[in-house]
Amino acid sequence: MAAHLNDPPQPGLGKLREALREHGEWPEEQAVTHLLHALELTGGARHRAVATAMALVEGARARRDERPFLDAFLQEFGLSNQEGIALMCIAEALLRIPDDATADRLIAEKLATGDWSSHAGKSESLFVNASTWGLMLTGGILELDPSIKTDTTGWMRKFTRKAGEPVVRLAVRRAMRIIGGEFVVGRSIEEALARSAREADVGLCSFDMLGEGARTQQDARRYLKSYEHAIDVIGAAAAGRPAEQASSISIKLSALESRYSLLQHERVMRRLVPLVSALCRRACNLGIQLTIDAEEADRLDLSLDVIEALAADPATRDWPGLGLAVQAYGKRALDVIDWVAATARTYGRRMTVRLVKGAYWDTEIKRAQERGLAGYPVYTRKVTT
Repeated sequence: MAAHLNDPPQPGLGKLREALREHGEWPEEQAVTHLLHALELTGGARHRAVATAMALVEGARARRDERPFLDAFLQEFGLSNQEGIALMCIAEALLRIPDDATADRLIAEKLATGDWSSHAGKSESLFVNASTWGLMLTGGILELDPSIKTDTTGWMRKFTRKAGEPVVRLAVRRAMRIIGGEFVVGRSIEEALARSAREADVGLCSFDMLGEGARTQQDARRYLKSYEHAIDVIGAAAAGRPAEQASSISIKLSALESRYSLLQHERVMRRLVPLVSALCRRACNLGIQLTIDAEEADRLDLSLDVIEALAADPATRDWPGLGLAVQAYGKRALDVIDWVAATARTYGRRMTVRLVKGAYWDTEIKRAQERGLAGYPVYTRKVTT
């Protein structure tokens, strides 16, 4: 019997979902113990894991000569401190800011709050040290705190407001493009594909859109059009190659539905599933992969309902391109992978998994604290992830 979008969940899948929910509430120690017992690594598997890790580290070190400025910059600032986060925010945002006034305000807000002096002279790279001094100066130039009233600061601020901010803006934008170019392949799907055709390092990508997250249904409609356009362009560039040998599209469900939450389950299934199903069929017809990106932990159950509805669609049964991202820092990561395998068997189709570390760790921790929960939905130690 053919499965349809509105078919009820299969019994085997239902039991897996129950286990998934239960494991999300386990204390971390219990979850880690369960994780270790589930792995049962043999000596040979451990040896292969160590060999793979060594190869990855050696490869990363070998690339240092290719990208000396960026690697040194990220080693000093990274994403583990306020300054690194500020730089990444600017790098991502400046690519989408069309006017100078907004760019100036963003630079003022982000750079003026950083403790740049703590990084001064700490890097082995002359480029990074020079950049740090520039950021210290920039932070002082654009500092908007009126409580600082020394004559020197006042004089410098007055002077730079008259003559320096356009220069600062230009310098920061150029620096951010160096960083942003490593994480953002292009400002449009056409630009991204052109770059991936030129550069082997980004020759095979799963493209997503910057700033995904619909606040209104108007936002959702705009993202839908962007996804439709991107699928068409990527499909044309794939030129009939097998799906796994061509670039693909990643979509975020919360970008297509402004009220994407478990409390709105009925609305989401009614409004969102047909839209995403149409995108999947579009990607299927063009022979490219489509990955459902991960959301916050409290949306996981809802996301799996949507993904199962997509897996049940008979129109894409023979398409090997439906997949999802699984966040390894989530306590339920192994449960999700088991569920994906069972879903693929249940509906007789191939599904892909992209394993990622996870992107909302700070948010997950803060939300759990605000709600007074006994534990967190994510692991708190990197080694466990």
